[in-house]
Amino acid sequence: MKRFILTFCALLMGASLFAQADLQVLAVVKLNNNESITLKKLKTRVEAYQKQTGAALSVDDRKKVLDALIQEELVAQAAIKSGMTIPDSTIEEYFLKSVSQQIGRRVTQQQFEELVQKQEKMTIDEYMKKQAGMSYSEYKNYMKNQLLSQNYIVAQSKSELEKVAPTDEEIRGYYELNKTNFVQPDMMKMFLVIIPKGNDAAAAKAKAEKLYSDLKDKKASTTQILKDSKTENSGYQAGDVFINKNELSAKQLGISLQDLLALFANSSDYVSPLSERETSYQFYSVIKKYEGKMLTLSDLVQPETTRTVYDFIKDTVGQQKKMQFLQMEAQKIAQSLDKSANVDRKKTGKELEKLLAW
Repeated sequence: MKRFILTFCALLMGASLFAQADLQVLAVVKLNNNESITLKKLKTRVEAYQKQTGAALSVDDRKKVLDALIQEELVAQAAIKSGMTIPDSTIEEYFLKSVSQQIGRRVTQQQFEELVQKQEKMTIDEYMKKQAGMSYSEYKNYMKNQLLSQNYIVAQSKSELEKVAPTDEEIRGYYELNKTNFVQPDMMKMFLVIIPKGNDAAAAKAKAEKLYSDLKDKKASTTQILKDSKTENSGYQAGDVFINKNELSAKQLGISLQDLLALFANSSDYVSPLSERETSYQFYSVIKKYEGKMLTLSDLVQPETTRTVYDFIKDTVGQQKKMQFLQMEAQKIAQSLDKSANVDRKKTGKELEKLLAW
């Protein structure tokens, strides 16, 4: 028993030493307030980069990540010192917008967490750690610094930034290099009606049956049902949805690829059977189908919109050029602020290299 206790204590001591090592301060950025960059913080960022690249970073690479963390904190503190702020609600909105774009539909924080729990069997922290190498709170803090820095640099370089724009030659060159990516798959436009069960499933079912029969028997058009859905306390949602014939769309709809192909086999004006889900009743009507094709510069990115492929590339290349410009400006500003008065590097030389060789 004594031997077991000693071994157990040794394990606890080892864990404690590792934790203490992670809390070692590598640098303190003190331009606006004292912000410590610990070994743990560096490890978190290194892990995030390794997730992105799929390769381990060398000690020299880790030094560069540390420098990037210092520069990032310098610019963020300069932004705060100038009076800039980013409310937490903005960070939440920015995060959910990004998540919604990836999922393919607008989701709330609760819906995202439930989706992660259902599909990935993970908590939000576990999921973010797997995807980005950071916990949810660490990732939000990272986003906050990024937005602060970006807003500050934009304010500092507004006139120069306005001159950064893609040329016609760059737009056409981008299209030629990425032509095979501009493909419109077979698409379907459907009118989807969702009647939430809420606290009265029987009433929801009665409403669903009435809406369904009205559309099926042509007593009400999709236009009228859509209009009525927007009235207060309508008790249902309705709208047009574009569906692609691919595996991603099947996953987003929660159906098999075989079911998706069967859906596309239906003719225009087809009205699906009324179906019951866990929390709602649903049905849809097929409005129109679009054949897949290669897109040219003058084609619309998506049917029934006004944005062409040319417009899309112009925005994409323009954003890339702006980001490159902002990164260069951020580096310039950070380098001008990286002085001993603003940064206290606690670990340097061989001592730093030893800590980075984990």
